[in-house]
Amino acid sequence: MSQNVQQETPESPIKRALRAVEDMQAKLQAVTAAQREPIAIIGMGCRFPGEANSPETFWQLLEQGIDAVGEIPADRWDADAYYDPDPDAPGKMYAREAGFLSQVDGFDAPFFGISAREATSLDPQQRLLLEVSWEALEHANQAARAFNSTTGVFVGICSNDYNKMIWEAGGGASVDAFCATGNALSLAAGRISYALGLKGPSLSVDTACSSSLVAVHLACQHLRSGECDLAIASGVNLILAPETSIAFSKARMLDPSGRCKTFDANSSGYARGEGGGAVVLKRLSDAEQDGDHILAIIQGSAISHNGRSSSLVAPNGSSQQAVIRQAVDKSGIDPHQVGYVEVQGTGTAVGQSLEVGALTTVFRADANAKTPPLYVGTVKTNMGHSEGASGMASLMKVVLALQHQTIPPHLHFQAPNPYIDWETTPVRVPTEPVPWSAGAAVRTAGINSFGFSGTNAHVILTEPPTPSAPPPAQMERPLHLMTLSAKHPTSLQRLAEQFQEYLEADPDAAIADVCFSANTGRSHFQHRLAIAAASTQELSQQLAAFTQQQSSPTLWLGNVSHPPKVAIAFPGQSVAPNTGRKLYETQPVFRKAINRCSELLSAHLPMPLAQALYPNTTARATPENAPADALGPALSFALEYALYRLWRSWGLEPSILVGSGTGEIVAACAAGVFPLEAALKRAIDTDFIFDALSSPRYPIWSLAAGQWITERVAQASYWRSQPAPAEPQNASAALAQQEIAAVLVMGPHPIVAESPSDHPLWFASLQASAPWQTLLSSLATLYTIGVEVDWVGFDQPYARRSLPLPTYVWRHQRYWFDANGFGPPPQTTPARPLVPADTDTTSLIEALTATGDLSEAERALLPKLLSLLTQRATDESASTSSVPAASADEATTTFKTLTATDIQSWLVNRIAMELGVGPEEIDPQAEFDSYGLDSVLAISIASAGKQYLGVEVTPLMLIQHATITTLSNHLVAEFEASNTEVFEL
Repeated sequence: MSQNVQQETPESPIKRALRAVEDMQAKLQAVTAAQREPIAIIGMGCRFPGEANSPETFWQLLEQGIDAVGEIPADRWDADAYYDPDPDAPGKMYAREAGFLSQVDGFDAPFFGISAREATSLDPQQRLLLEVSWEALEHANQAARAFNSTTGVFVGICSNDYNKMIWEAGGGASVDAFCATGNALSLAAGRISYALGLKGPSLSVDTACSSSLVAVHLACQHLRSGECDLAIASGVNLILAPETSIAFSKARMLDPSGRCKTFDANSSGYARGEGGGAVVLKRLSDAEQDGDHILAIIQGSAISHNGRSSSLVAPNGSSQQAVIRQAVDKSGIDPHQVGYVEVQGTGTAVGQSLEVGALTTVFRADANAKTPPLYVGTVKTNMGHSEGASGMASLMKVVLALQHQTIPPHLHFQAPNPYIDWETTPVRVPTEPVPWSAGAAVRTAGINSFGFSGTNAHVILTEPPTPSAPPPAQMERPLHLMTLSAKHPTSLQRLAEQFQEYLEADPDAAIADVCFSANTGRSHFQHRLAIAAASTQELSQQLAAFTQQQSSPTLWLGNVSHPPKVAIAFPGQSVAPNTGRKLYETQPVFRKAINRCSELLSAHLPMPLAQALYPNTTARATPENAPADALGPALSFALEYALYRLWRSWGLEPSILVGSGTGEIVAACAAGVFPLEAALKRAIDTDFIFDALSSPRYPIWSLAAGQWITERVAQASYWRSQPAPAEPQNASAALAQQEIAAVLVMGPHPIVAESPSDHPLWFASLQASAPWQTLLSSLATLYTIGVEVDWVGFDQPYARRSLPLPTYVWRHQRYWFDANGFGPPPQTTPARPLVPADTDTTSLIEALTATGDLSEAERALLPKLLSLLTQRATDESASTSSVPAASADEATTTFKTLTATDIQSWLVNRIAMELGVGPEEIDPQAEFDSYGLDSVLAISIASAGKQYLGVEVTPLMLIQHATITTLSNHLVAEFEASNTEVFEL
């Protein structure tokens, strides 16, 4: 036999060399492109003066030109005591106004798992950063995805008044262990990463006033290098103590009016301000691929230092030119394309002229009569200079201006700065809102920042690309489900109110996108709400019903204590034509499973299974068209299998499978005992013999046999001798023993009688008349009892857009140090009873009667009143003696006399005292870390426990025995086993 062998011509060395060069060029281009990749801003959160506590309210303040500067609040310091118009007056300041936030002592500590005691020692700046970072993640719809990811955290922060105030309150006596972690600037970033479970780069940046814009630059660099795939960049500044303002007064840095009058001839300094903000950043290519809502794009950024210049703290014109030019070069944009620059806006006339000169040199170097003017302004005229947070405030202002296509007004500009040649310089200051149309070019802005550290920063920002119109929907479910959750019922109530307001303000918002964004972009907490609706208006009405505490058949509410175990039941019931037709038409996963079953049985049935189940209008096939012993079981199997695949695509993970008749075959197939094709053949042919069987992945209960068949389904003998289907037996008791909370039936009818205890709950997953209503009702109920749902999978077949929705509503409580520091509160002596228990009441009544001041009716009441008072004294005495008290000087108690109940009572009281809460808030069954107990408090509790119990108690015990109950039982058991009063774990 001859063979034709084609010889390949060897590649020449020149060709190999050329190809190698091409490969290297491609790699170099890829590296270069990655270094210059634009960065998308996809979420924001903020707290700024004027109650600008969200991007929406911040924009209202900017657009309306609101001056948010005001008098120094009384809870900061006594403005009168520290004020003096003379800059040289010792210990005084000549400015008494600034931009302040309200209620900086408020914080939702339980949300972040922080104890009351730790929260009290925690710098309010760190508290604020935690909340705005979480808001930014939710605004970006990334909160559910960020945990345990390589998300980076970059914080701009340059002050810490709180630490100073703690020390001054009582010197070293006022400092506790949490003051170290609570006030270190490095922890400002580290705490965010720790609290939110973020594993990317995490660092705090202090370059004074340019800190937060430098943090943005570093975040972009780390995203481009691949060290993180998502980043939170933030900045914060709080003015809690007067010392810095006094120092700035001595340096003549503050304007006496308390206003930033940038570009005005009367500007003689700046006003201080507070605030905090965070943005969520992602590589543009990733954001577009993930369908994120893009707010703006960072095209380029740069940082530099003035070096050896005229002064350490003074701005430098040439250095600013250099950093701006570098940012422009990295962005690749035409300098003339920049239409607006958010300036640093120093408080001196000379400094302002240097900045304007640097901007015009770079952006309008060869301007002519046709060149559009460069608008300049600063948010500092609205709310003061927020120092470490100022760059973040400026960045967010520009993002909002791009979104709303309007340059907001610049305040306090009346007499132009004489050091700037306004006639020839192509620069304009917008004193009224200016429409910002793109025209032929993409709208572009710059943000300029420099600090008295000498570090400069500049960022080039552009509007996002116009999102392409989504393709026409080929299918859509007729009903949608939206979920909301919170860690406290009050927060859930207020969150629902905010969503209702959002929908009323934007009634044209697509309900599918609203539900998708709410379900996939948020974490799912203990208190849960689910609402089914067909339209945005209907969803708004249901939210209103919830907020008004009205019931509704399409509204579900639950409180989750722990993830429940769920069983899936396959009833093996007969199926009528068109059962589940709406799912077949609107749900690709369901349709694909039906079609696959139809294909595998095409050679074994007289007509296609899919056609029999879903006949068209011209040929209405019914099960009677084919042998009932073949087509009937095939239809039953296919429907139940398709429903199972649909629920699995939604993330439902069963703990147990239940089957009856044909349903046992579906259950065994779902458990991986045999493949789909073999299962279908067995369904239509009881004589079919399986070749190979595998062990099931889930336990299986047979409704027909009324017993567990987990081991037997993997044996061929079971299927050869399988009994005929019998009446289903009640499996509730057996499932309840396995702690099954709910059973989801893959069919339209219940298959067991109601459980007397209603446990577990049984749900149908399909009704012929209302398939989507039934499905979503079951899904909503499962969600509200704590079942984990894959909401991305739930909407996977459909085209969805991510929307910026209302963010979490905090439940603030006051956390602030006092003159006693942060240690355990001073022990109080119990009030002496008005009438001691051993009082001779008869003699007392006689003495009171003898006074003659009591009426006959009053004398008649004396015996009863004195009896009540003496009984109360007796009860208080018994109560005090029966409960071990937690005090600072507990006497050593003989361990043999204590029971587990005694120890548990002591632990509850001691832990409550350490955490700064009431004993009623401590659940002995809850794990220690669930209420903020950490290693620092564990050491304190272990030390006190040794004194009280008279045994060695170590912090490790609180880790290995994670609840008060288990630790109490362990201590008693260990002592009884060892018969000693000293032991170590």
